[in-house]
Amino acid sequence: MANVIKVAFKEKGKAYYFDTNNLELKENLTVIVKTERGLQFGKTVSSMEEINDEKIVSTLKPVVRVATKKDYDANKKNIKEAEEAVIKCRELVQKEGINMQIIDASYTFDKDQLMFRFLADNRVDFRNLAKELASIYKTRIELRQIGVRDKAKEIGGIGPCGRCFCCHKFLKDFDSVSINMAKNQNLALNPNKINGVCGRLLCCLKYENDNYKECKKCLPKIGSKIETDEGEGIVVDVNILEKKYIVDIPNKGRITLSVHDKN
Repeated sequence: MANVIKVAFKEKGKAYYFDTNNLELKENLTVIVKTERGLQFGKTVSSMEEINDEKIVSTLKPVVRVATKKDYDANKKNIKEAEEAVIKCRELVQKEGINMQIIDASYTFDKDQLMFRFLADNRVDFRNLAKELASIYKTRIELRQIGVRDKAKEIGGIGPCGRCFCCHKFLKDFDSVSINMAKNQNLALNPNKINGVCGRLLCCLKYENDNYKECKKCLPKIGSKIETDEGEGIVVDVNILEKKYIVDIPNKGRITLSVHDKN
């Protein structure tokens, strides 16, 4: 068993497991952790827990220490300097005429790396830009392309349901969403109805997909022939949640049946 705790580096951002390193930790503590990028300043978003070693898919990085006042001030300074770097980077992008939109930037806690995130429609050749940035900031530079869903998560807004974006409000990770989920729920495949503000399929299509799939198992398919007390007919519509379906019987019209009815 390993003693672990979840740490996030941004408000409502994705949380990662870290080895507690025999420290007494609790939720809502600011900590310094070791990552593949270097030392990072983050906040614990869970209590300590034990997990089976078999569930650990990669080597856990440790929590180095609980953040001190000095660490907090250093991180605050890093954030301010990263914001200034964004302004400079945007100036260079405009000067070079590169088709990319700089979203934000972040230093590792030890300032060993400065990462810029950007949006672009296609692949971008940013080698010269990276060299210029490295000469200015004297540290390793990473430019990472992100998707429109990430941008929507950062900005937030109101969805077609009238509520705040799920990705901005509570979703930590983006699950895979497919057009089959809309089909399972008998939704009209109209992009204006099933796409979010980001232009991608609505995250909420996944929420009830399993329930719809389970309910559909006992329902006949639209277009299939079925024998009823009134004779043979063709299924022309189904109501998945109510587990009812409409059968069109030649010369007799349409009747509504339930999966609980005995034909």
